[in-house]
Amino acid sequence: MEKPRLSFWQIWNMSFGFLGIQFGFALQGGFMSRIFQTLGANKDDIPILWLAAPLTGLIVQPIIGYLSDRTWSPRFGRRKPFFLIGAVLSSITLFFVPHSPVLWVAAGCLWVLDASINISMEPFRALVADKLPESQRSYGFVMQTLIIGIGTWVASNLPTIVESLGASNVAPSGELPASVQVAFAIGGFVFLASILFTVFTTKETPPEDMDAFKKEIAATKGPLNAVREIFSNVFSMPTTMAKLGVIQFFSWFAFFAMWSLATPALTEHVYHAPFPEVAAYDMNLPDAKAAYEAANEAYNDAANSVGSHMGVYGLSSMVFALLLTLYTSRFRINRKLVHLASLILGGAGFILMSVVPDPWMLAICFALIGISWGSILSMPYAMLSSSIDPKKMGVYMGIFNMFIVIPQIIASTGGLNFLYQNLLGEATINAMILAGISLILGGLSNLLITDKSAISYQD
Repeated sequence: MEKPRLSFWQIWNMSFGFLGIQFGFALQGGFMSRIFQTLGANKDDIPILWLAAPLTGLIVQPIIGYLSDRTWSPRFGRRKPFFLIGAVLSSITLFFVPHSPVLWVAAGCLWVLDASINISMEPFRALVADKLPESQRSYGFVMQTLIIGIGTWVASNLPTIVESLGASNVAPSGELPASVQVAFAIGGFVFLASILFTVFTTKETPPEDMDAFKKEIAATKGPLNAVREIFSNVFSMPTTMAKLGVIQFFSWFAFFAMWSLATPALTEHVYHAPFPEVAAYDMNLPDAKAAYEAANEAYNDAANSVGSHMGVYGLSSMVFALLLTLYTSRFRINRKLVHLASLILGGAGFILMSVVPDPWMLAICFALIGISWGSILSMPYAMLSSSIDPKKMGVYMGIFNMFIVIPQIIASTGGLNFLYQNLLGEATINAMILAGISLILGGLSNLLITDKSAISYQD
């Protein structure tokens, strides 16, 4: 049965919860490395501390996708129960993260936070495919990207905004400044509120044949059946999905490099304000304390500025998504070529970070990266949704995220440090150059896609 076309506001309402998800994701991506450094982590140890995030996604996302495919509540629907559970857990964790007393607590909070975000996020991807006809799929995923861009830009600038309203941006050694603590608390509130908005304004469609749906669920109950089906789908995934996985691998390796090492790389290379190690200062000398405090303030100011510049990629992705939204509401697009060009532009943005003469020019770099981010959040999912069984939309969306988390696991367990240090040199800024190369390879990998229905919707 052909699904009815939805209006702009119906698609907006069903996607609005992504604003909160992206608040959590942007605060995590933009400021967790800063939290780790503040609590005593060496910059070379930061990628391994991020291991919790992709490892959690590898486990959680296919399970949540499988469960949401097999859930139906007359009151809450199929995907919305998972939105709510993830939102409550994420909001609580966002509040506590910047108050972590020691490094291992912060790493544990990242684990919980990423698991909770994943519980909410993947059912949102499946919801678009559930409710929209094939002709509106690109439009729907681009609309999500537009809202994600808004969330990225606002959340990345929250510490700076909060500081401008009077919160302190300095703190004693080992503590996060109030500007970061308040920003994370606001993020927790927005996360829950935006998810609730979608829950109350969007109605899900029940399975066409409820009796058959119930019989199928009853016949395949139990954890062993779940594991068996998930693994079966992994090994029998459509060819187009596997090819998209290659593109995702290079894309998400690049963005993991940015999230984990952009703050130490750019504060050092562009702002010349690296994180000050207390051990490097002899506090017995009369001027040592003042020198440390000055260096610490310079680092915190530079870190806030890096966070704000990272917000530019959210703003850029928002503009890019807005243009795509206007276009895809009326016309078809070649998803393959759009994604190819977008990833190459983002790769150029990463490489340019190593040569910008002034900090303000980072905005140009992140604007280019934002174009690739806007495409990463929409084009692969639009291509994927045209290539898989609609009845398995949730589990396949979850499995697809293996191609997101596996490159991050490789990067966090030493792959990132090994590659940039041995291929390009030990300076941390070389991690951004490696990210650029990886993103360009991801762009060129789009040439592997040959399925016409994935490339552009076919009548």
